[in-house]
Amino acid sequence: MSEPTGPRIRHLGRREYLPTLRAMQAFTDERGPDTRDEVWILEHPPVFTLGLNGSREHLLDPGDIPVVHVDRGGQVTYHGPGQVMVYTLLDVRRRGLGVRRLVMLLEEAVIRMLADYGVEARPRRDAPGVYVAQAKIAALGLRIRRGASYHGLALNVSADLTPFRRINPCGHADLAVTRLCDLVGPVRGAEVTDTLLAHLLTLLREHPRRP
Repeated sequence: MSEPTGPRIRHLGRREYLPTLRAMQAFTDERGPDTRDEVWILEHPPVFTLGLNGSREHLLDPGDIPVVHVDRGGQVTYHGPGQVMVYTLLDVRRRGLGVRRLVMLLEEAVIRMLADYGVEARPRRDAPGVYVAQAKIAALGLRIRRGASYHGLALNVSADLTPFRRINPCGHADLAVTRLCDLVGPVRGAEVTDTLLAHLLTLLREHPRRP
């Protein structure tokens, strides 16, 4: 099967986390072999999410921010306003994508976007995500079910970073985090999103598919 038109892009604005998670799960469970892939762009009100292998010991002081247990890989992270969420609902079997390869494509899309803003970034094999110097600017977490992916990446654009002090981000004590506006000055979220999407769609298009 092929998808000549590429993924459908859905800009969803600000959405509560738990209903969004349920919507991703329902989309994945109900899709068929010809269902068009989708990429969801949105942001969440403040929330901590704890992955399948997550340990509550990394929740240092969640306070009044809700904690949601989720079915992605990884440990604990924070989502909130000013953070761009890119959820990749892809038929990875149809695309011939393994989990590691999809993670690398997502990381590379962020790295290329940051390069457009004059920011040098890199991935880390021991801790998936994208880093500027030693500070994490984008986190990744995926779930594969029925040959399809959901969840995706979180990019700090102008988000309040203080909630990260209440956790060990991604299970790493004292891991520094950063955001794009601190690196390049004020930025338009829509412009950042458009640039990131352009790179992601190019990388997905260039990835060789199974016949």
